Amino acid sequence: MKMFVYSMREYDELPMFEKYAKQYGVEFDYCTEFPGPDNYHLAKGYDALSILTTPTPASMIDVMKDYGIKVISTRTIGYDHVDVKHAHEVGMGVCNVTYDPAAVADYTIMLMLIACRKMRYIMDKANVQDYTLKGKIGKEISKSTVGVIGTGRIGKTVIKHLTGFGCKIYAYDIYESDEVRQYAEYVDLDTLYANSDIITLHAPAFDSNYHMIDEAAFEKMRDGVIFINCARGQLVDTTALIRNLTNGKVGFAALDVIEKELGIYYRDLSGTIIDNPEMHILRSFYNVFFSPHTAFYTEEAVANMVENSIIGALAYLNGEDHKFIVKQN
Repeated sequence: MKMFVYSMREYDELPMFEKYAKQYGVEFDYCTEFPGPDNYHLAKGYDALSILTTPTPASMIDVMKDYGIKVISTRTIGYDHVDVKHAHEVGMGVCNVTYDPAAVADYTIMLMLIACRKMRYIMDKANVQDYTLKGKIGKEISKSTVGVIGTGRIGKTVIKHLTGFGCKIYAYDIYESDEVRQYAEYVDLDTLYANSDIITLHAPAFDSNYHMIDEAAFEKMRDGVIFINCARGQLVDTTALIRNLTNGKVGFAALDVIEKELGIYYRDLSGTIIDNPEMHILRSFYNVFFSPHTAFYTEEAVANMVENSIIGALAYLNGEDHKFIVKQN
């Protein structure tokens, strides 16, 4: 297999590609830029593409199809940035990856602790040498009730790791897990909203759950709720989140993802005016903590993403049925 890699990070991904390409007998080349009309031609003559969270519309897929590309492998769990339907229509495969869920799970718990202890406010004040205690009193996570929405690999790991803190845990998922029942109580969403001090999202993004956390959902939550999102930005109505931060319903929001982040995160935009007004508003709140979609980012996860990107593409080209191959709807 010949694979062309876009958006290669030479400082962490390249050594992994060199290792696993040799292990699996793959020939690869790369560029550090995101794919675009100016560099599509670089992929001509290759069998597979490896991409990150790059918008991959029908127009790009058609060009790649003409160049001989047979499969697009995204080095991410989510694949909503790829027009999967069109890829399948033109006979092109799409693959995604998995990685150790502990990376995102532990990051999620870190955000909970940051929120509980008001670290954004404490550090902002410390940076101007205000070392008073006023407004900095926190709450203990062990005395909190945590609601986990989505109990797949990551949500399940969050729940298992939280048990060490002694939290009461509620869970919600369309597909319930017997393993999760050992640590948490499954409830309906209304019950979870009404009884959770902390709510964390770990659901995949589909058209059917777009803006599942909307004004109506926030209204059902406890006053001062801590809200965590390490899943997908489009699960949350950002306008409703801003309104509920303003009126105090949401006491703290820790966001590793936001709506309309494609084209922003993973780029150096120093000195650039970013066209995302909601992002600027959220950043103005002292009780909002932002990170740029980095919950996944560990040495172990990067290795998993690179290796699994290769494994998925090879499986597709070999006609194998594999969990990394995105099935047609």
